[in-house]
Amino acid sequence: MNLPANAQNALNSFEQASGWEQRARLLMQWGERLAPLSEEEQSDANRVHGCESQVWLVAEQRDGQWHFKGASDARIIRGLLALLFVRVEGLSSADLQQLDLPAWFNQLGLGRQLSPSRSNGLNAVLQRMAQLAAGS
Repeated sequence: MNLPANAQNALNSFEQASGWEQRARLLMQWGERLAPLSEEEQSDANRVHGCESQVWLVAEQRDGQWHFKGASDARIIRGLLALLFVRVEGLSSADLQQLDLPAWFNQLGLGRQLSPSRSNGLNAVLQRMAQLAAGS
């Protein structure tokens, strides 16, 4: 499966990062690219439960393609969300359900760096996306 252009850009920049410090800096920079959510979007209905930090996920399906927005009060999680969104942007429900997202984070060199609590939070976001995709 070909990567979307933004996902390929992310992969290129992370492949060039030498070591965790550079990756962490890149992660924070990606997190700053997230469009802010409105107060209505930061509602309890959009809150992802199972994360230590506060995370919101807003999903919209247009013409059979998924578009996601999100926010978190944690900088690392914002970066992970941004990298997640560039990978899944515009996918159909079927493609979204088949995507191996842990493999994506491993490709970026971030898989081993995810602490158990961050992994749990990320998995909660992935489960929420899968529920949305399955329910459409």
